[in-house]
Amino acid sequence: MDRLELAPMATLLRVLCADMVEAAGSGHPGMPMGMADVATVLFANHLKFDPRHPEWIARDRFVLSSGHGSALAYAVLHLIGVPSITLDQCQALRRKGSLTPGHPEFGHTPGIECTTGPLGQGLATAVGMAIAGRKLAHELGEPIAGHRVFVMAGDGCMMEGISHEAGALAGHLGLDNLVVLFDDNGISIDGPVSLSTSEAVLDRFAAYGWDTLAIDGHDIDAIDRALGQAQTNARPTLIACRTQIGRGAPDKAGQAGIHGSPLGAAEIAGMRAGLDWPHTPFDLPPAIRQRWLSVGHRGALARDVWHGLLLQSEAAVGDRVTAIELRHLPRVPAATIDAVRARAVATTAPQATRVSSKAALELLVADCPWLLGGSADLSGSNGTRVGTHRDVTRADPGGTYLRYGIREHAMAAAMNGIALSGAYVPYGGTFLVFSDYSRPAIRLAALMRLRVIHVLTHDSIALGEDGPTHQPIEHLASLRLIPGLRVFRPADAVEVAECWELALRHDGPSVFALSRQDLPLLRHDTAENRSATGAYTLTDPAQERAVTLIATGSEVHLALAACDALQDLGIVAGVISAPCLELLAEQDAAAIDRLLQRRTSLCVSIEAGSTGPWRAITGLDGLTLGIDSFGESASGPELFDHFGLTPQTIARRIADHLAR
Repeated sequence: MDRLELAPMATLLRVLCADMVEAAGSGHPGMPMGMADVATVLFANHLKFDPRHPEWIARDRFVLSSGHGSALAYAVLHLIGVPSITLDQCQALRRKGSLTPGHPEFGHTPGIECTTGPLGQGLATAVGMAIAGRKLAHELGEPIAGHRVFVMAGDGCMMEGISHEAGALAGHLGLDNLVVLFDDNGISIDGPVSLSTSEAVLDRFAAYGWDTLAIDGHDIDAIDRALGQAQTNARPTLIACRTQIGRGAPDKAGQAGIHGSPLGAAEIAGMRAGLDWPHTPFDLPPAIRQRWLSVGHRGALARDVWHGLLLQSEAAVGDRVTAIELRHLPRVPAATIDAVRARAVATTAPQATRVSSKAALELLVADCPWLLGGSADLSGSNGTRVGTHRDVTRADPGGTYLRYGIREHAMAAAMNGIALSGAYVPYGGTFLVFSDYSRPAIRLAALMRLRVIHVLTHDSIALGEDGPTHQPIEHLASLRLIPGLRVFRPADAVEVAECWELALRHDGPSVFALSRQDLPLLRHDTAENRSATGAYTLTDPAQERAVTLIATGSEVHLALAACDALQDLGIVAGVISAPCLELLAEQDAAAIDRLLQRRTSLCVSIEAGSTGPWRAITGLDGLTLGIDSFGESASGPELFDHFGLTPQTIARRIADHLAR
């Protein structure tokens, strides 16, 4: 479409967004009004999307990293004809139960590609989408799976540190299918961005290895040319669109106040007069509306042509495309699970659980080509890279392992983008203490229910002399607070194997907390996955027990030794291993009562970390043994002795507690 056709479409979009926020009584009209011209040209002339099939594997992805401007995304989806995004839904912006919430939510609103809230996360997630897109096109062919990822991001996204990490990674990998449209309006909430930053954004991205362009974001011809050029570039492209926030508002345009507040009746009336728009709110002129619908119709025709190509492809290609579009992730072959368990139970010498995890991955990666591994420059320490891995590179997008560099923020967000493809299950490694960097993206993965796996090693004070800066204390507890996230802390090689099976079946994110120090093999049975209930009885005395010890990870073998020490003191005890408290919480109350026997025995938790959350398991009359201070620089054994986490000290504290 040309400028004469597009200009009225942009005006309709601009006014509709303003009316949506006005009807909501809250929201962010400034960005949608400012970027209406860019969005119109993008969707009308460049973006490949079928409103009838928002799951289409070959569609271009549109990510609104400036998620506060959600009205823009919903308005476009309505205008191009996504069936469920009706005009009523546009009028219900930000209201309970609507498909148009305050920020875009994947899985809630058809056509929304990812959940974006914290600024910069959408941009970084899009990098993962682009990685997965190139890999998928490499495997299935460009005509079947090729697509681009278009991102709208603002000054806030550029200021957030995650944009630096993600931008550098995208440039290094040469993601030529990634285009970022930078809403360069020079305004943030406090006022002009010059109050807080003086950086040259284009120069920064050029230094990362991007192609960069600067245009007038209200010049339709310039927007069109820039988008056309971006799709011929051999590198990722950043287009800085100089826009006016709140474009069209007579008095508030260009002002910080229009960022996050409705225009108000007088300003809305002035906007209509200035734009020569006589129509009442949500009255969409049929001729312009039809022009927008023709955009959706063009996308439907493109999918029909694509579908013809798919029918001519091999059956295996068609089956995989269907599975991806339905988001039916492949399952690990049963024989592979059996082999992983058999290798685990054959372990003879004590072994760190990070080593046990690597042993499991050697078999899983070989049989599961949809696993996409990686690490934040800690491949050897995390045990995430195995012999059959091939690096994903600029020249080889079909690899199976990503070198994320020292970029936990970007790694975690990119993993979300990879998972959103529906084609791969990503896992990535770093130290547990550095999950602080990954936490925002882990939370978003839980919101989106994405199957991503974080392999977090060096899980306690046992890592030793690196000291309190590297010794996680509160991290297990804080991660367990994220709804939908499963935190696995296996005690030995067998539990590691079981936890990998559970993580690869969970429709949501998982975290592995793995030891640096060697741990003994505690189990020799593999007939069933005993970790599946979250906790199970490891040793149960014939007599009625006076004490129930429940522990995780490296503290389980300490609990077993403490059980023996209690026996020497004439105290009958049993031991429960709890590799996943989230799975334990899913069991019915009666099963948990039978397991813990809190009414008839003293329940004692043992974990080298924060004790507070354990109260919900031990009960107020129970005993929580752990660490509620930071660590120190010393060897692991010295620190366990210092913090009273030795079998003898544990037994003595329990005996003293019972004697009160």
